[in-house]
Amino acid sequence: MRSIWKGHIRFSLVTIPIQIFNAVEKSNDISFKQLHKDDNGKVKYKKVCSVCEEEVPYGDIVKGFEYEPDQYVILKKEEFDSIKLKSNRAIDVESFVDVNEVHPSRFEAVYFIGPNGDIAIKTFNLFRKALKKTNKAGIGRIILRDREDVVLLTAQDNGIIMYKLRYPYELRQLEDVPDLEDAEVDETQLKLAETLIGSLDKPFSEIDFEDRYRDALLEIVDDKIAGKEIVTLSEEVDSTPVVDIMEALKKSIEDAKKVKKGA
Repeated sequence: MRSIWKGHIRFSLVTIPIQIFNAVEKSNDISFKQLHKDDNGKVKYKKVCSVCEEEVPYGDIVKGFEYEPDQYVILKKEEFDSIKLKSNRAIDVESFVDVNEVHPSRFEAVYFIGPNGDIAIKTFNLFRKALKKTNKAGIGRIILRDREDVVLLTAQDNGIIMYKLRYPYELRQLEDVPDLEDAEVDETQLKLAETLIGSLDKPFSEIDFEDRYRDALLEIVDDKIAGKEIVTLSEEVDSTPVVDIMEALKKSIEDAKKVKKGA
């Protein structure tokens, strides 16, 4: 595994040499090229002006912020360069928070952190064990690709996981979702629903995360490479009759118990 960044974790007077690794595996992604159906030529993209309808060279393209409909403020490259932050090659930890305080919606990207060199192993593990024992996460800032990001550091097994956090302004408000209002529910139905949840309870590590769409897509690709005929399956229509909620809950609990007993 190759690191994408090397630097230090700094908090107070403590400095720990570390390196950061991408936690997400991209090589397994399935991607497609857009081709001309008549000759399989790759489709190119041209930058065309909506006013003069002429192709625009890269050097003639500027960036504009639309502050009103069709009204733009143009920013030059020098102006972008003037606010670029120079990396200090450090994650400056500003504070520590309870891990449970951070809502999952704030997590944007995930990275792995490890010590950089033998000399860093001892202090790295001291920091990792302190995080785990206190059940705290470090909040800090890092400059990646000319932008400063707020990150959260948590201990995981023998390493540290770094989550890049979304800024509050990037998230919409849950309260803006229509029809979110509290409503009375039948207590008997609620207890049955709780029983159903309990009957389907299992450790997260036992959850099946098979990507069935990806597997089916790869199977089609392999069959096409092998020259096999592709058979399209018609979409199944759900013919399950609508039943009473109490009956549905009871039947679901019975089915869940059978599955659990069989497993």
